[in-house]
Amino acid sequence: MHRHHGFHHHEHHRWGRHGWGGHHMRGGGRGGRFGRFFDHGDLKLVILRLIADKPRHGYEIIKEIEEQAGGAYSPSPGVVYPTLTWLEEMGFVTAADAPGGRKLYTATPEGEAHLAANEAQASGIFQRMAEAAASSAAFSPQILRARENLRTALKLKTTGGSLSKEQIATICDALDAAAAAVERA
Repeated sequence: MHRHHGFHHHEHHRWGRHGWGGHHMRGGGRGGRFGRFFDHGDLKLVILRLIADKPRHGYEIIKEIEEQAGGAYSPSPGVVYPTLTWLEEMGFVTAADAPGGRKLYTATPEGEAHLAANEAQASGIFQRMAEAAASSAAFSPQILRARENLRTALKLKTTGGSLSKEQIATICDALDAAAAAVERA
């Protein structure tokens, strides 16, 4: 029963207040480390450009934006799907039923014309996403997890009693080797 409760707690944390992964940037949200990621209307252009590049499902769009931003931003389904509906209502995309109850979105000539008319703005948005990806690399979940793992191991070892000279030497060698490996990366 406890394990089941832990699963729900984890899922609640993962879903958060703003849907899966939140619709704000990780690492601070609105006004945080990166500030607001998209200005009004930017996400519509990003989604339209991704669909114009190739037809996509909504989930693929979320994953592609996440990847292009290097994990610094993850739009929630609660933001992406209404945007897709708006693009469809404007005649910029069409949605066709696909296997698994999904919809496959394809750009229309009107959508491609709208994108062409706003190409400078769209390019600027994708440039910001690339910059966010580059600046967020140090805050990757993998690096944060590994750093926390090291911190915990050190704390457990150094607070568990007195260390022998051999243990101290082994720990120092391991930390120096890790530092050298990080510098070479």
